[in-house]
Amino acid sequence: MDWDKLRIFHAVAEAGSFTSAGKELNMSQSAVSRQIAALEEDLGVILFHRHSRGLIMTEPGETLRETAREVFAKLAMTEAALSESRDRPSGRLTVTTTVAFASIWLTPRLREFNRLYPEISLTLLTSDTALDLSMREADVGIRMGAPTEPDLVRRHLMTIHSHIYASPAYLAEAGPLERPTDLARHRLIVYGQGPLVSLTNPHWLIDLSGDPSAQDRIVLEANNVYCMLQAVESGLGVASLPDYAVAEHTALVRVLPDLQGPSFECYFVYAEEMRHSARLSVFRDYLQKQVARYQF
Repeated sequence: MDWDKLRIFHAVAEAGSFTSAGKELNMSQSAVSRQIAALEEDLGVILFHRHSRGLIMTEPGETLRETAREVFAKLAMTEAALSESRDRPSGRLTVTTTVAFASIWLTPRLREFNRLYPEISLTLLTSDTALDLSMREADVGIRMGAPTEPDLVRRHLMTIHSHIYASPAYLAEAGPLERPTDLARHRLIVYGQGPLVSLTNPHWLIDLSGDPSAQDRIVLEANNVYCMLQAVESGLGVASLPDYAVAEHTALVRVLPDLQGPSFECYFVYAEEMRHSARLSVFRDYLQKQVARYQF
């Protein structure tokens, strides 16, 4: 059955005349009449009885009208759903990032995103080893450091700086830390044995102290920034931590504040085929606004 002819039949059936249907379709009355005649010929049945007072639907015409109504009603519903999906992004979005960034910074900000976009369902995969976005292991990655895969789209999210932090209780117990050489007599917490070692340079505190024996002052080596944060808060020692991890932990003290540790770039990355995803776009825009609100 020819789709254009069915569309014209539906308009005639609902309008009750060729003239009214023609105005709706922006067609002449004669053109509408010819299309209906052609449809009747294709089907081998009469759909309308023509007379001087207008059109009367035949029994085959009534049958076709009911079917046409269902078809066009479903099409209208589908069009509305597609439009709504375009205006209000929906569906599942799988996000992957490091354990620390997800635990400390990202997760507390997901409630507001859900309030703004309740139709989007997030899946969060935490891993300090990058998942393969090209193989759709995740839709979006928040990467610490520039991605090495050439086929990924990247958007710079923030520059992550690090400084030295301690708890007031620790400083009260261990004494002040006023100059880099003081590090050699303090308990040190360092990042090591993890995928981000190349970014964080776990030995920079030892190098800063100027005393190689400061290596012996390491009381904890962890491959997770969140564990290091908890250890610092507990008073175990001092550590170099990314500023995002400490931004809302106001009880911690930044020591040697003029000395900045390693910094690295954080990127929002995704596969090329996800470029036009509305839910990805609103999630990216939301994160960028959050970053602008909390400058580190």
